[in-house]
Amino acid sequence: MIIDYRPEPTELAYTFGGVAPVLSLRPGQLLRVRTEDCFGGRVRSVEDLPSQVCEFPYLNPVSGPFYVETAEPGDTLAVHFAAIEPARDWAVSTTFPHFGALTTTHTTAMLHEPLEELVWRYEVDRERRTVRYRALRSEFTVDLPLEPMHGTVGVAPAAFEARMTITPDAHGGNMDTPELRAGVTAYFGVNVPGALLALGDGHCRQGHGEVCGTAVEAAMDTVIAVEVIKGVSTPWPRIEDDRSIMSTGSARPLEDAYRISQHDLVGWVGELTGLHPMDAYQLVSQAGQAPVGNVCDSNYTMVAKLAKQHLGEVSPYGGAHRRLRAVAAA
Repeated sequence: MIIDYRPEPTELAYTFGGVAPVLSLRPGQLLRVRTEDCFGGRVRSVEDLPSQVCEFPYLNPVSGPFYVETAEPGDTLAVHFAAIEPARDWAVSTTFPHFGALTTTHTTAMLHEPLEELVWRYEVDRERRTVRYRALRSEFTVDLPLEPMHGTVGVAPAAFEARMTITPDAHGGNMDTPELRAGVTAYFGVNVPGALLALGDGHCRQGHGEVCGTAVEAAMDTVIAVEVIKGVSTPWPRIEDDRSIMSTGSARPLEDAYRISQHDLVGWVGELTGLHPMDAYQLVSQAGQAPVGNVCDSNYTMVAKLAKQHLGEVSPYGGAHRRLRAVAAA
């Protein structure tokens, strides 16, 4: 049985934590959920400047939160993305003044003028699996591969905190890593009863770093399945697909986000293989990868990635990814 949830605009959330759950999920249950884009669907053309049609802080909405039965602090919530598909035949991207990696920001104050506020509208072709980029100031166009993902997913933080959905941290949030695509399982440490899972910020595609501050932003129809791993803690969000394991870290400066992700992966590899920490450190150093999540949000996100083929016969979290893939396939 698949539960369908399509929130009204007034039912969207803008924080992780501090929001009552919208419904309950049982472990192993499938949820089909509609998520809105980071602008709440208000930016629909190149004339719709976000500063004119959107209202801060009502940006980056998430659907949820969802109360996951049996989840308690100290557990780990596994979230498998069975499908992520654009809900509309268009998507948008923008530049904002004081937002993005190549402009002045509130933390990098400069006297020169910020970059322009502009909007690009993309045509989404789900049959051809493309999105069409059109330059604003020339006739140049090119079709890019459609690679749907979620920029924002997470659980409620600990200690009664409520965090804006735009901020990534140990609870998840706006990590903006292209690794969060269909077919992966994400793992989050549970901080409150029910975990309070929420997700949103769909991207038709995104380059590593999300350098201009936005991806190809789109509403999504997403199917997930959840499982609770009892008594197992997860300090930072982790990701598993059929071929790799990944650890994330979110912080400023960027090198600290890098260190967090690498530190977590070294520890995870040691747990899975029984390797001494120094041996795990050496293996990750020589065989690992470091995809960039975002370098534009209030915290930056880095990912540390290692192919399972280098780890022997391992089964992270007792085979949760394999089990949830089977649930989704069935």
